[in-house]
Amino acid sequence: MKIIENCKMDEYTSFKVGGASDRLILVDTEEELASVMAEIAASGTPYVVLGNGSNTLFGDGGFRGTVVKLGPGFDKIVVSGDRVTAFGAVLMRRLAREAMRAGLGGFEPLSGIPGSVGGAVFMNAGAYGGEMKQVVRRVYAMKPDGSAAEWFSGDELELGYRHSRFKDTGEIILKVELELEPKDVEEIKGDMDDFTDRRNSKQPLEFPSCGSFFKRPPGHFAGSLIQEAGLAGYTIGGAQVSEKHCGFLINKGGATASDVLALRDHVKKTVKEKFNVDLEPEVRIIDEIM
Repeated sequence: MKIIENCKMDEYTSFKVGGASDRLILVDTEEELASVMAEIAASGTPYVVLGNGSNTLFGDGGFRGTVVKLGPGFDKIVVSGDRVTAFGAVLMRRLAREAMRAGLGGFEPLSGIPGSVGGAVFMNAGAYGGEMKQVVRRVYAMKPDGSAAEWFSGDELELGYRHSRFKDTGEIILKVELELEPKDVEEIKGDMDDFTDRRNSKQPLEFPSCGSFFKRPPGHFAGSLIQEAGLAGYTIGGAQVSEKHCGFLINKGGATASDVLALRDHVKKTVKEKFNVDLEPEVRIIDEIM
């Protein structure tokens, strides 16, 4: 276990903005996590569980509470037949490579998602027509007070568009079991390379961001609406609507969380005025106290 007091959260999130949390605790075992969560529950202090930080934005005031993060002890992958068990801190790109080496397909569209597997299940992440719901068989998660952990499967996961049961219950994802299918390694590699090329050509990966900032509104694409509203390149401080992909808000350099949130508000307001469509962020916004 590692405890970092007054931890700068811009160092732990992909947008590279935001203030400090009172403390960040890295846990390496289920027992350590249970102890930490029991202590937090008993004290009643605010907390947030952080994955790879690729879909989370901390405000400039930081967070007056504890950030809990799964450490290297939760970065393990076990392959057995067509089943792959990944611990919660495993990065999606690493999981994709291990599945490829094992000759298991079905994960290719998800291979470029920048988060951890726990975070990907938490929001039922998806890309290029694939989503976690299609490959996840069951999930092992701990109650938020650390009292117990159990497996959840099928409909119990409540996986929908950018949603899972874990958003509602606060249960912490420790392991994810995937069910994949045998496939030629070279074919898997070719598909993964194709998705990587498409991502590199269409997304502003050279700048810090949280990926697609807004959820897809029914009947529309957020990026298309933002572009049609004339907001490509619109800038507030160091934050900008990407000219390469308008669904991305990016840190062009020196942005603050306030810049990003002001840009978010302007984009939402403009799209609402022009198209009467409400844009809802899919990024988690962590204020001083949630």
